[in-house]
Amino acid sequence: MSTDTGAAAPAVPGRTPPGERGFTRIADRVVAKIAARAAREAIAPLPRDLDPPHATVNVRPRARGTGPVEDSPFATARVRVVLELEYPGDIGARCAAVRRRVTERVGTLANMEVPEVVVEVERLRLPGERQGRTV
Repeated sequence: MSTDTGAAAPAVPGRTPPGERGFTRIADRVVAKIAARAAREAIAPLPRDLDPPHATVNVRPRARGTGPVEDSPFATARVRVVLELEYPGDIGARCAAVRRRVTERVGTLANMEVPEVVVEVERLRLPGERQGRTV
């Protein structure tokens, strides 16, 4: 009994070859949840009195001829993350960390390019400030 590792696997009757199969489209809300979770991870630990980040996502089809055929046509996601941060702190560094983490996680988990991550700081909170209080 010999095995030939260089030969292609025989086609299984009734199965569609990989190049002819469809693709999986990941819903915008799933990508938004991935992005929001990644933002939480980037600014962890999240103080109890801060609202968790939330994200909105715009998934666009990849232009024809810009990527390999086996890639999903829904391969580009533009992300907007809204969050609250504690003040004082390095706001720029935290926003940069959110951008990096969101790009990495959406790229890894959803197999999408993320050319743009907009981070909107909705509110800065002083230590000990309660939710709903305006300064």
